[in-house]
Amino acid sequence: MEYQVPQFIEVEDKIFGPFTLKQFIYLAGGGGLTAIIILYVRPLVLTFVLIAPVLALTGALAFYRMNNKSFIELLEAGFNYYTKGRLYLWKKEEAVEMPVAAAPVVETRQKLGLSRGRLHDLAWSLDIKDQKAGEESQP
Repeated sequence: MEYQVPQFIEVEDKIFGPFTLKQFIYLAGGGGLTAIIILYVRPLVLTFVLIAPVLALTGALAFYRMNNKSFIELLEAGFNYYTKGRLYLWKKEEAVEMPVAAAPVVETRQKLGLSRGRLHDLAWSLDIKDQKAGEESQP
């Protein structure tokens, strides 16, 4: 027995002439709001100022697509971006060591009379003294 597999299931059906159901609802809502503004707002200039953004939003909701996403999905993503918290992760990268001339450091150590072993011992003794001082100050 053969079964027919539906094709093009991502494409919305055109119900109202060349418009899908969503497009028709957006256009009907925008047209209704435009009619209300025309009937109740008297100064003609103010009427056009209020109608222009309504028509722009209506047209964008009904027809505008960016990156294969509808305008309402873009509005939702923007709203979620501004209202929800963000998590910033920082991954420390290993420092790339640049070859540095070691001569000035060695000369400075020699002037002070410090060898590598002596400098290490000095740093170690300072660490130990700091830890002992911390233990003495705690009850």
